[in-house]
Amino acid sequence: MQHYRTTPHSKYDLKVHLVFIPKYRKKILTGVVATTVRDLIRQICREIDVEIVSGKVAVDHVHLFVSYPPQVSISDIMKKIKGKSSYKMFSIMPNLRKIFWGRHFWSRGYLAVSTGNITDEMIQEYIKGQEGESIDGDITVEGD
Repeated sequence: MQHYRTTPHSKYDLKVHLVFIPKYRKKILTGVVATTVRDLIRQICREIDVEIVSGKVAVDHVHLFVSYPPQVSISDIMKKIKGKSSYKMFSIMPNLRKIFWGRHFWSRGYLAVSTGNITDEMIQEYIKGQEGESIDGDITVEGD
């Protein structure tokens, strides 16, 4: 049976696969940095009512498969995730300012693929096959 989310005025099942990278594709998303990014993504998604279906924090990119409400655009989701996490990363870990000058932690672009032509299971299997830290549903880091 289809899992529909609801608001007072709508019922929906909108999902998108998002991929984004740190500035200059630096291999920085390891250890404490990966765990902090994972926790920040969880927190930000909860705040904007975006449900994380699955995802991974790899050393140089992040995969997210999310379900989002119809009143929130994909660009707004990315703006909030990347903007808030970048700001908080620099305040939590000031040493990152030496690596990422100009106060930009994430690269400008992102990949967004809706699940219209492929199934959710195909995306989840693809993400599962990627190397990196796991973001299953509630975002967990391997070794926690």
